[in-house]
Amino acid sequence: MRWNKISDAVVRRLPLYLRVLDQAVRDGDKRLMSSQELGERAGVSPALVRKDLAWFGEFGKQGVGYEVAYLRDELLRILNLDKVVNLAIVGMGALGHALARYSMDRYQRDSYYQLRVAALFDADPEKIGEQVGNLVIQSVDRLEEVLERERIRMVVVAVPASAAQEIVDRCVRAGARAILNFAPVHVTAPEHVYLAHTDLSLELERLAYYLED
Repeated sequence: MRWNKISDAVVRRLPLYLRVLDQAVRDGDKRLMSSQELGERAGVSPALVRKDLAWFGEFGKQGVGYEVAYLRDELLRILNLDKVVNLAIVGMGALGHALARYSMDRYQRDSYYQLRVAALFDADPEKIGEQVGNLVIQSVDRLEEVLERERIRMVVVAVPASAAQEIVDRCVRAGARAILNFAPVHVTAPEHVYLAHTDLSLELERLAYYLED
């Protein structure tokens, strides 16, 4: 698998570089950027910038730097963001709503943001049929049908902990290949599916350690 060859730490930094480069393209005042400047703007060392990018090819010239627009476009290609990527959100509580509206707004506002929310699901009859942006929340009973029909391979899971593993299993069976789990529980997926976990409460509890009285 393509993503098994590169460490996740490297892949996690690529969107940081992409954000810096896209802003430079928008500003229109910089055609070239050194690894020093790119690193400073992204919050990493210039040596790490060069090492990360070297995994994917030769993009800059020593003493000259990187051509901003070209490197931005190459990172979009590497991240599979040179085309629209449809995603689904399962679980439309407060968190699901916030994630949906944020992603919809970014998709409308940012030219390089290619993650398009294509389907929303929930199990609560009171939420089903509710309009969020240009989408209607569908019953989770239709999950497999819609994922397969729309060829949705990226899913955000924001359901209660008790339902998370079942939803992940159903997404995998429907062809999902990348899943972001917000449920406060550890879930598993087959080796061919990339599964990431984000637990907001754990992150906040970790941050509390650094508070001073």
